[in-house]
Amino acid sequence: MKALGTIFAVLLLTGTVTASGAEIDTVAKRFATTDTVETPDFQRHVVPLLGKLGCNGRACHGSFQGRGGFRLSLFGYDFKADHDEMSGRVDPETPAESLVLQKPLMETPHEGGQRLKPGSWQHRLLLNWVKGDAPARAEDAAKLSELQVTPTEVQFSHDGQSVQMKAVAVWADGTREDVTDLCRFQTNDDQVADITSGGFLEASTPGDTHIVVFYDSAVVAVPVMRPIFDRTGDNYPTTPTPTRIDRLVVAKLKKLGVVQSERCSDEEFLRRVSLDVTGALPTVTEIREFTTDTNSDKRSRKIDELLERPGYTAWWTTKLCDYTGNSDDQLNNVTPVRQAASKQWYEWIHARVEKNVPYDEIVEGLVMAVSRDPGESYEDYCTNMSQLYHKNVDSSFAGREQMPHYWARRNFQQMEDRVIGFAYTFLGVRIQCAQCHKHPFDKWTQDDFKGFQGFFTGVTGRTTNPRPENRTDYKEMLAKFDTGDLKGGQLRNELRKIVQQGKTIPFGEVYSTPPPKIVVVERKGRKQKVRKGSGRTATEGRLLGQEPIDLTEYEDVREPLMAWLRSPENPLFAKAFVNRVWASYFNVGIVNPPDDMNLANPPSNAPLLDHLATGFIAHGFDMKWLHREILNSRTYQLSWQPNSTNRLDERNFARAVPRRLSAEIAWDMVSQAVSNDEKFAQFTTSVEGRAIAITGAGTRYRGNGDASYAMTIFGRSIRESNCDCDRSEEPSLLQTIFLRNDSQILEMLDKKDGWLAQVAKENDVRFTSKTPSTADKAKLAKMAQLRRTYGNRLKTQQAALTKLKKKGGSEKQIARLEVQIKSLRKKWKQYLEPGGEDAKDGKGSVDLAKAIDDAYLRTLSRKPTESEAAAATEFVAASEDQLDGLRGVMWALLNTKEFIVNH
Repeated sequence: MKALGTIFAVLLLTGTVTASGAEIDTVAKRFATTDTVETPDFQRHVVPLLGKLGCNGRACHGSFQGRGGFRLSLFGYDFKADHDEMSGRVDPETPAESLVLQKPLMETPHEGGQRLKPGSWQHRLLLNWVKGDAPARAEDAAKLSELQVTPTEVQFSHDGQSVQMKAVAVWADGTREDVTDLCRFQTNDDQVADITSGGFLEASTPGDTHIVVFYDSAVVAVPVMRPIFDRTGDNYPTTPTPTRIDRLVVAKLKKLGVVQSERCSDEEFLRRVSLDVTGALPTVTEIREFTTDTNSDKRSRKIDELLERPGYTAWWTTKLCDYTGNSDDQLNNVTPVRQAASKQWYEWIHARVEKNVPYDEIVEGLVMAVSRDPGESYEDYCTNMSQLYHKNVDSSFAGREQMPHYWARRNFQQMEDRVIGFAYTFLGVRIQCAQCHKHPFDKWTQDDFKGFQGFFTGVTGRTTNPRPENRTDYKEMLAKFDTGDLKGGQLRNELRKIVQQGKTIPFGEVYSTPPPKIVVVERKGRKQKVRKGSGRTATEGRLLGQEPIDLTEYEDVREPLMAWLRSPENPLFAKAFVNRVWASYFNVGIVNPPDDMNLANPPSNAPLLDHLATGFIAHGFDMKWLHREILNSRTYQLSWQPNSTNRLDERNFARAVPRRLSAEIAWDMVSQAVSNDEKFAQFTTSVEGRAIAITGAGTRYRGNGDASYAMTIFGRSIRESNCDCDRSEEPSLLQTIFLRNDSQILEMLDKKDGWLAQVAKENDVRFTSKTPSTADKAKLAKMAQLRRTYGNRLKTQQAALTKLKKKGGSEKQIARLEVQIKSLRKKWKQYLEPGGEDAKDGKGSVDLAKAIDDAYLRTLSRKPTESEAAAATEFVAASEDQLDGLRGVMWALLNTKEFIVNH
């Protein structure tokens, strides 16, 4: 059986070539002997060999400054420049004396050491190229159509297994050539699989990774797997796969021998999905109703319910503001009132998320944005914009057609910045490397980057001036006010005051300029072609991976860009968004990091990503469809508790991975947990005052209120760039110290509208704050003074009443004194403690079983175990008083991992 298994593995790992035409053998065989007369091709053979030898790497001649006066394009993307550079180092008359050979052979001193061995096929290849007069790349050279790498997937089963990878280049002219010996190979995890420079792949430890093959413009990733456990094939247990997502996830897990955890409990599911979707904990009533519901569809109904809550709208508005770069730091001076731009941006997106406007339409409102609505005159535009800042005028930016602030950001004015930011936001691609050289992990070149810039050249983003045809209108409107010679910041400050007085002021605007047209004019009897229009707008652009486009056919050069984004053939737009949504629910993306989608960083489950992206497009970019599709899967609803096979899995979705919550949700959750029942429930029905509804962001933003410090230490996105790394969800010691010792947390436990105060009131127990806030100290001192005053007067009157009764005073005197005492007692009780006016005599006793159950339900969304309940009861009994003990229980729960992570 073992021999049979080995034969099967060899057959599985062996790739066969099926081609319509003949396949050219590898250069290692063709140049193995001295009698070959073939002249190598510069693009197909010479440049790839230089890359294989490391000559055009960043540590050698591919560095920005080159080495030893010799500079090559990094990774060999600029064939003309490379050939020009090499031409000065070849000698066709005496080829063997060429520097391009003598240096790597170490016949002449070479800082990079020996790169060629005399008589090797590599040596003969370069020598024959020089002998053939060192030809350059032909101007009409065929492009690489495809790099076919076999096997397309490798499945090892035990130690010692190996396979030789093979790469065949398919060119546009129909040529097929085995280029294995010219490819560069890398492994994404050498602990799982190691590969030699010649493409010989060997199994290492169990797990899964990819090996990546580089040749010319192609980058191909091949999955490599070795089962972690023996639960494969017929030995794999029956696993429920109710949805397409589950079937795709389990299909890969079967190859790895990893078994999914069981489905999570109702309590775990309700807490997880509530925090993920709405950023709020479920109420105690909600937990009890959900756990006692026996309907089989209760989870899907709960998902639908949560997607209609205001928390979903607020949280995903915040997420979209993160992705699109809504930052106060970058929106300075965009509006006459400070920090109004970020609020307008938030409200604009919020209105569309609330209505579930398709994602591509939201993106269109950003990408195609200009300041004026269709058909809006400059005068009407200024009137409508001014009304946004008028008091008692019902006007909102959310009603505008588009969001021009996207183009008005300070860090989005240079064409290079626009390309980089756009690629991050809508394509999930880090394209900045291609700004200077070929992308090291993708197919993008400097030509791709420059061609893509064309679509961003037509937009004037800074809102200091209107369109050229309205400059006179702007000046005439400005002349109505006494602004004198004010300019810059002084003028803006004056206009802010004027507009807040209810007047209409002139506004600058974001606008698009058409590309220049080539027209034929007649001059002195001769017809000439001339360019008419703005020279700043490009006449040609190139979508990534596409052929150049004539932009003179469009009034707005962004039109083909937007059409390409929403096209089903676009390989990046839908995938970038669904990958980010997936990452928000599973701790990691299918491609991770989520904003680094490149060919050398392939998805952990490509069929899964394809399914979600295809479905997202097919459902009209319906964001709620996407959320439902993911949340209703069994994979999302798995328990966080691992089994023996998936304990270390964090990338193949065999279990739920506990993850620290985002800053806004963490703060809201703490605030909610310590609130009384009424305020606790408001978190599920309203977002007023919640951190997830904070509209702005940035280092200068001052709208976080009491949450400012917490937002900082828990890593709220500063939106400094478009990178997802602007938000941090990594745990830190500072976060632990904050939750344990910060006065803000301790004060929240003792709020007058908090849970402890509610327990005291319900059980007639005196409530004394252990941590009065700074703002309350003066008030508490005044209360103590009044308490002493009324207390002393009460004692005096009570003593007088006792004395009067002993002396046999009249009933009228006694009654009058009793009324006075009753009034004094009422006033005295008002100053016993915050909220003391509703207290009785303070001699009640807390129902500890109920209170401890409630504390667990409002923090961990579950009841305590018997041992937990016993420990909490014992702790409270040993405390100074019951409320002090419950305060300690609540503090301890807030500091558990189970509370601060979503599981």
